Amino acid sequence: MKRILLVKTSSLGDVIHNLPVINDILHHYPDAHIDWVVEEAFADIPRLHPKVKNIHHVAIRRWRKNLLKQSTWHEISECKHLLSAQPYDAIIDTQGLVKSAIIACGASGSRYGYDKHSIRESFASHFYQHTYNISYQQHAVTRNRSLVAQSLGYIVPNGAPDYGIQAPLLEIESLNIEINSPYVIGLHGTSRDSKLWPESHWINLASALKAQQLKLLLPWASQAEYTRALRIASAATNVVVLPKLRIAQLASLISKARYAIGVDTGLSHLSAALSTPTVAIYTDTNPELTGVMAGANAPAINLGNINMIPSVDEVLKVLETLST
Repeated sequence: MKRILLVKTSSLGDVIHNLPVINDILHHYPDAHIDWVVEEAFADIPRLHPKVKNIHHVAIRRWRKNLLKQSTWHEISECKHLLSAQPYDAIIDTQGLVKSAIIACGASGSRYGYDKHSIRESFASHFYQHTYNISYQQHAVTRNRSLVAQSLGYIVPNGAPDYGIQAPLLEIESLNIEINSPYVIGLHGTSRDSKLWPESHWINLASALKAQQLKLLLPWASQAEYTRALRIASAATNVVVLPKLRIAQLASLISKARYAIGVDTGLSHLSAALSTPTVAIYTDTNPELTGVMAGANAPAINLGNINMIPSVDEVLKVLETLST
C-alpha cells in the first residue's frame, strides 16, 4: 500500500482543481492510502471524496493574525505532530507556495513538487527532493494531474477528469425554505467586484427562468452578497435567497439543481465537480487556464473574458444546448 499525502491548502477553486488526482492515483494504485492537508475553511471539499482517508487541517490565515497567542502555537504543534506521526511514500505539494512547501516539510517522507520555473514562488522548489517542470500554458486541473502522475511514475492522463466527489444528503425542509419546483442555482458572489455580473442581468435571467417554471436560488457568504441577493429577489418573484450555508450544504443543493450559473468563483468549479450542468460567467479574467473544467458526466461552459460581459441571451442560448 502506498501512503500519499497531498498538500493543497487553498483557495476553494484550487482545492477543487486538485480533486481529480485522487481517482488518477487510485486507477494506478487501487490500495493507496491518500491523506490531504487543507485550510480549515475548505476542509469540506476533500471530505466530499469517499477515498480521502485523513484530512489534516491548517489555519495559516487565522494563525497569522494570532501569532502572539499560546493557543495558536499549541495548534501548530499539534498539526506538526499529526503530520509526522506516520511516514509517507510520497508527499506531493500541488500548491507550489513557500507556505505549502514548509507544511510539506512537516511530514515524514519524500517531497515532490514543481521546479523553480513552474511556480510563482520559485523559492518553494528548494524544499522538495524531487521537482518537475510543468508548463503554465495549461489548465490548473491538468497541471495538478501532470505533477502527481510524474511524481508517482505513471503516464499523465489525458481524459476528462473524474472529480469523484459525492454531495451529502440534505433535507431541504431543514433549511426552512420552500422549493417546490425545479431550480437553477445562481452563484453570484465572488472575490472582486470586477468579476461580478450586473444585477440587472440576474434579474432578467430570473424573469426568463420563470417563463420556464424554474426558480433561481441565490446563496451568499458575506453581507454584501446577502444584500445583493435581496435586491435581486425584490425584483423577481421566483428568486429564493438561501440562508447562510456551509460548503457541504451548498454542495447538496448544487447537486440537485437543473443548472448552475455562476461568476468566477470557487462554487462554479464545485458545481462542475458535482456533475451539475454549469455555465460560468467571466468578466475580468481569462477562463482558458482557470475556467471551469467539465468532468466526465456533465457539461460545463465558460462564457466571457477580460472586459467581455456575457449577455443574458448568451447565457440562455447555452442553457438550451445543455438541456438537449
